[in-house]
Amino acid sequence: MADPIDLNALRQAIASGDPSRAMPALAGLRQVPAEQAIPLLLLGLEQTTFMIRSLSCAGLGVKRNDAARQALVQALQHDEDANVRAEAANSLVSYGHVEAWPLVRQAFVVDHQWLVRCSILSALAEHPEMPDAWLLDLAQLAIADGDGTVRVGGAEILGRLVQKPGLPLAPAPSAAQSSDVARRLLVELQQDPDHRVVAAALNGLQGS
Repeated sequence: MADPIDLNALRQAIASGDPSRAMPALAGLRQVPAEQAIPLLLLGLEQTTFMIRSLSCAGLGVKRNDAARQALVQALQHDEDANVRAEAANSLVSYGHVEAWPLVRQAFVVDHQWLVRCSILSALAEHPEMPDAWLLDLAQLAIADGDGTVRVGGAEILGRLVQKPGLPLAPAPSAAQSSDVARRLLVELQQDPDHRVVAAALNGLQGS
């Protein structure tokens, strides 16, 4: 029989702000029920070390309630560290892509850190129920970015739209229209100055 988890010891370790103590304590919350873990994860979000806050955000994507979600929104919008904002965006999507979409889309628009934008692209692009129109919108934002890595992510989404059947959602364009727009944008991206973006565009067009 496993030893009982000492929640007070975990709280003290997290509150210490020392990553060597706080990080293992936060990881240990995986074995703790949500109602007990969430207050400790919220405590982690109050610490000054970004690694502690980032891991806390990851935990709040697994141990979920409304207070946890609100804390993730605050972290996404206001945390000073891009690593934390990126992890908050990723965790918010786990609460449901429909609810998360307006929040993470707005974050993509206003937050120019490539790490945050790439995290949003990854979290949404892989979601099996994301509507084509939303993916097309996100990809168009991404390919206008000044960072080549973000543009690659946008090109990869366009490639998926070209190659797969769509999931249209009114009042969105039809799947066929989304595919046509995606194909046109991929053709244009063959002139991108970043060879990685060109390669992603060519790869996307190969299956069309």
